[in-house]
Amino acid sequence: MPPAVYTQIGSAVPDASRSKKLQLLGVLSGFAAGAWLGAAEAPTKLVSIGISPMVISLIMVIGVFLARWSLPALILGTSSVRADVLRAPHLIIWALLAGCLWAVANTLTIFAIRDIGLSIAFPLWNSNSLLGILWGFLFFNELRQAGWRRWTGVLGGALVMCAGAALLAVASSTAAPAAHSLRGVWAALGAGILWGTMYIPYRKAYLTGMNPLSFVTFFTFGELGMMATLAVSYLGLAPLWRELTSARDVLFWLMLGGFVWVIGDVFQQYAAKYVGISRGIPLSNSNQLWGLLWGILVFGELHGRGVSTYTQVIGGSVLMMLGVGAIAFSSAIGKEQMRWKDAAQRESQRYGVSADYVEARMDGRQAAGELKPSRSALDWFVVAVATGIFAVFATMARAPRLSFHWGPAAVLSAATLALLLVCGLKLWRTTRFH
Repeated sequence: MPPAVYTQIGSAVPDASRSKKLQLLGVLSGFAAGAWLGAAEAPTKLVSIGISPMVISLIMVIGVFLARWSLPALILGTSSVRADVLRAPHLIIWALLAGCLWAVANTLTIFAIRDIGLSIAFPLWNSNSLLGILWGFLFFNELRQAGWRRWTGVLGGALVMCAGAALLAVASSTAAPAAHSLRGVWAALGAGILWGTMYIPYRKAYLTGMNPLSFVTFFTFGELGMMATLAVSYLGLAPLWRELTSARDVLFWLMLGGFVWVIGDVFQQYAAKYVGISRGIPLSNSNQLWGLLWGILVFGELHGRGVSTYTQVIGGSVLMMLGVGAIAFSSAIGKEQMRWKDAAQRESQRYGVSADYVEARMDGRQAAGELKPSRSALDWFVVAVATGIFAVFATMARAPRLSFHWGPAAVLSAATLALLLVCGLKLWRTTRFH
């Protein structure tokens, strides 16, 4: 590696203290993402009362769309989004592509939940961890010069997660209707493949310096466009409208699920930014444990099943969490982080982005001369419109006829909110959300 690289981005010896803070922040963001992404899937259980998977996915994406514009406007202001786009306009295309992949993957998860249940489907689509490790290594210099201990932690953790997923796949054959269990398994695995590939645009964006809050605003156009196309193609315009009308009592809950998902995704974006996709994706896939808790404790999944089914599901989930733990303790060290900077140098040269800007954003701070983010009247208007839309649908909402245990739901919700406060405060203090 030529020494000249570090005269443009970084130095040969990164700030160890700052690097450690960002690594810990990325790990914490990954776990917070898991909690919120897990909670976001709870409304998808409405598929069990006969609502079309396409309708569920479409309305969730509408909630996602509203959240992806209102949250960045509230936190940093749309002026920050405009500034990021002017510096790296090529990332708009990558964001749209990632959004399209997400929409298809999310739709597959609804089919998977319908056929094999939430507690089983979650770990299967979390196979995206394996692709995250592969793409991170091949394209972004992750795990390069990481040392054998970190290689063992990441790859060993991934293999343990695979073993847990396999155990859960076996359990699905007894925990779901025999006619549909295999179809549900394939739907969940297909979602994992698409989500794993989706993280390539994520990492490109953050190596180029784009703020995660800016990236997600354009990401959502790809989501909404693709999801609308899928819904109309699959159901037809008139049948889709009839489905939406008949399901109007529960549309609010689906939109709320999309809003919750965006909070989890924002944390996941920061995890991918600060610990890379080879570690950030497995960490955020701790959502499988939250999915297991929501599915079993709140919705009563697996109720009445045999002891062997419970053993397989719980044992598989424990194995996957052990794998996640191994990856969490295998954070990147100085030499590997230098290779990350090589990848950032390549991206900045390819797209003509200022090296100083890329270096500052990789370090979680504003670049020299960059204007401080501020909120305008437009930002408050965006927030008000999104809030108003949610309020309108809330007035039509009714509690669905669905098995639901409020006590466990309250406990899980409180724990999820606690992670939001802790991680959000840590992000603000360390990076001001850069």
